[in-house]
Amino acid sequence: MKRFMSGITVGVLALSGLVTLGVSGAGATPLASTIVLSGKAPALYGPAANISATTSVAGAVAFTVGGVAISGCEAVATTTVTPFKALCPYTATAAGTVSIGATFTPTDAVNNAVATALALPLAVALPVQGMTTSPVSMYVDTILGGGATGAATPGYPLGTCSIANEFLVGQTIVWRVYGSDSDLGGAALTPANVSSATVTVAGVSAPIPMAYGAHGPVAFWVAVLPTGTAVGQYNTLGIINYTVTFNTIATPAVTKKVVMTKYVPVIVKGKHVVVNHRIVYHLVRYQKTVIVTPAVAGATGTWQSNFTPSSVLTLNATK
Repeated sequence: MKRFMSGITVGVLALSGLVTLGVSGAGATPLASTIVLSGKAPALYGPAANISATTSVAGAVAFTVGGVAISGCEAVATTTVTPFKALCPYTATAAGTVSIGATFTPTDAVNNAVATALALPLAVALPVQGMTTSPVSMYVDTILGGGATGAATPGYPLGTCSIANEFLVGQTIVWRVYGSDSDLGGAALTPANVSSATVTVAGVSAPIPMAYGAHGPVAFWVAVLPTGTAVGQYNTLGIINYTVTFNTIATPAVTKKVVMTKYVPVIVKGKHVVVNHRIVYHLVRYQKTVIVTPAVAGATGTWQSNFTPSSVLTLNATK
């Protein structure tokens, strides 16, 4: 009788141990997960840039921009082996700084907790050439011109006619511009379709007119700004803010007269002539003016540099 009771006691203890273990496993605290975002700023309207998320374990990552889900990146699976990474191809739709966020959900959600990444700020770049909305497009650079003396004498291997953005007082700044007009089928900007071309420089009282001319086997527009300490020369040190402006010539419509034909009803004494219950028509020839080439309105195109400070046009002292 004692042995029988002893067996029952052991069985109860064993069962009790199983129940205790089961409750302990279900109530365990999941391990903390980690997620770290990285990526370079995408170019405005350029190809997609990959935003990378590195996690502590395998799972899926939901990417957001400004708190809104990025299309196609709502649940990007990480790689299944370390380093656990998920990539989101993000294409910016506007310039400025955006905030990329991400939430990580582990595959083993029982033993690993959900994690939220620190926001990743991305500076979405503006287009380098700031053009107004216009059919006119242009390329602008600055050239180190000849004529400087003394400390400002060019010392570059190519001598003068070198593209530069850093100038010394005493050197000559030459703007070189060429472009086209999409309304004219991409025709090059020349005096045939340009009414005026100028460079407006902050601190210079009047816009500098641009001249079109041949430079060896090619032709383009140039404007000149001498720098120095003499009267009338530019000598304000630092960044030179300027705007290039082109106005194109309006092209009138081209028309011509052509012979046309049409059928008109025959009318006698104010009434249609009818034969066999049908109105009688006769053929008439006449001239009509038609447009051969549509008119093209004149346009204004402007260009303003928005390069980084280290690349914009700058005038420096000689000492």
